[in-house]
Amino acid sequence: MKSTTSRRSFTVAALLTALAAPQIPAAAAAARPAPAPAELPAPATRAPIGTRTLHLVDTSRPDPWKPAAGHRELMVSLWYPAAVRHGERAPYVSKELSKKALGTEAVAGVRTHGLVNALPAPGKRPLVVLSPGFGMSRATLTGLGEDLASRGYAVAAVDHTYEAPVEFPGGRIEDCLICDRLDLPVVPNRAKDISFVLDRLTAPGSGLVIDRKRVGVAGHSIGGASAVEVMRQDPRVKAAVNMDGNFFTEPPAEGLARPVLLLGAQRGKMPEPRANWEHTWDRLTGWKRWLDVPDGGHMTFTDAPWLVDRFGLGDRIPPESFPFAFGTLKQDRATALTRAYVSAFFDRHLRGARGTLLDGPSAAYPEVTFLP
Repeated sequence: MKSTTSRRSFTVAALLTALAAPQIPAAAAAARPAPAPAELPAPATRAPIGTRTLHLVDTSRPDPWKPAAGHRELMVSLWYPAAVRHGERAPYVSKELSKKALGTEAVAGVRTHGLVNALPAPGKRPLVVLSPGFGMSRATLTGLGEDLASRGYAVAAVDHTYEAPVEFPGGRIEDCLICDRLDLPVVPNRAKDISFVLDRLTAPGSGLVIDRKRVGVAGHSIGGASAVEVMRQDPRVKAAVNMDGNFFTEPPAEGLARPVLLLGAQRGKMPEPRANWEHTWDRLTGWKRWLDVPDGGHMTFTDAPWLVDRFGLGDRIPPESFPFAFGTLKQDRATALTRAYVSAFFDRHLRGARGTLLDGPSAAYPEVTFLP
C-alpha cells in the first residue's frame, strides 16, 4: 500500500513542479494577449461572505520539518457569512506567491468573493477545516471554502508550512522543504496542525462564534487522508471528507464510527488507488459513502481545473500526466459536483438536513457513481 501511495503522491509533486516551471518561451508569452480580469466561480448563494487571514503560532511544539525555525507557524484563511454586502474583495494570492507556485503572476489578478475583514453576520456557525494537497497552497481550496461560507458555515483553510510555498506577513515566503520526502510522517503532523487550529478557532477571542458540537474537516489528496486521521484522533471532529487522498496510515483496528465521505476520481478503474481505499473501507464503521468520478482527475476537487482552463496552463503539464490530473471532465462540472456533494455531506452530518443527494445516483450529476 505504501508504494502505491508514494507513486501517486510523487506524481502530484511532479505536476506542481511542472506548473511552476517557466516552460513557455518569453517571446511567446509576451505575444499572448493579456486576459481580462478573472473572477473565481461564484458561490452557490448570493449571501455575502467575509474573509480574513490568520498567522498562528503553536508554542507547544517546534516545527517538525525545520526545528531551527522555532515554534510551528501556520497561515490560515477564514471565510464566513458577512454582515455587510460591500467592501474590498480579497485577492486570490499575491503576485509573489502566484509566481512561486505557478510560474506566473497572472493568478494574482483573480477576484474572489470574500470581503476583506468584513464584520461576521450574527449567529453560531458550524465549522469546516480544509487541508490542501501535498505541495499545494490552501488557496487552491478557495472556491470550495467560499461556497461553504455562502451556505452558512465558518471555514478555515490551513497552509501546512514547508509542505508547499507559504507566504507569511511581510511578504516572507517559505518554500516546500519536504516535497521529495514522502517517507516523513506528514499525515500525523497535519492532524496536529488541524487540532491546533481547532483550539484557536473555538477559543474565546477568535472573532467567530463557533458551534463546538458541529465541526467537520475536509481535505484534498494527502489533506483528505489527514481529515480522516484527525477525526480518529480528535473527538471534536464529527465528520470528514477525503477528496481523492490515498491513506498513508493504517485504519484503526477498532474501526471509526463517525461519518466519512470518500470522493475520488478514476478509482473504479485504477486497481492500485482502489485497493488503497478498499483497505480502509471496512474499518469505517459509521455512516459512509464512496463516490467516484470516472471522467475526473486527481485535481478535480480543487480550483486547479478552473485555473488551468482560465490561464492556459495545460501546456505546462506533461501530456502523459494530464489524464491522471484532470481526466476529461470540464472545469464547470468539476466545480459544481465538488461543491454539491461536500456541502450535502456536511449539511447532513453537521446540520441534520434530510437531503437525498447522497442516497444514490443523481440525474443532476451523472458524472458521479457510487462504489464499491
